[in-house]
Amino acid sequence: MRTTLDLPEELLDEAMRISHIGTKTKVIVTALEELIRKNQISEIKQFKGKVDFDIDLDAVRGRECRF
Repeated sequence: MRTTLDLPEELLDEAMRISHIGTKTKVIVTALEELIRKNQISEIKQFKGKVDFDIDLDAVRGRECRF
């Protein structure tokens, strides 16, 4: 989808520099994906301490890696 945006050039240049992403489109898409990911993580964190898993951590940690 084509959209016209008025973005601060120095902000976009800095994002491209620190992310090592070569195109403006890709850096904006990456930023949007990261925003969505962070929001999803914060929603999952709301369940901390509210879900009871019956897991034997010692048994899990003692397993050998299958890979």
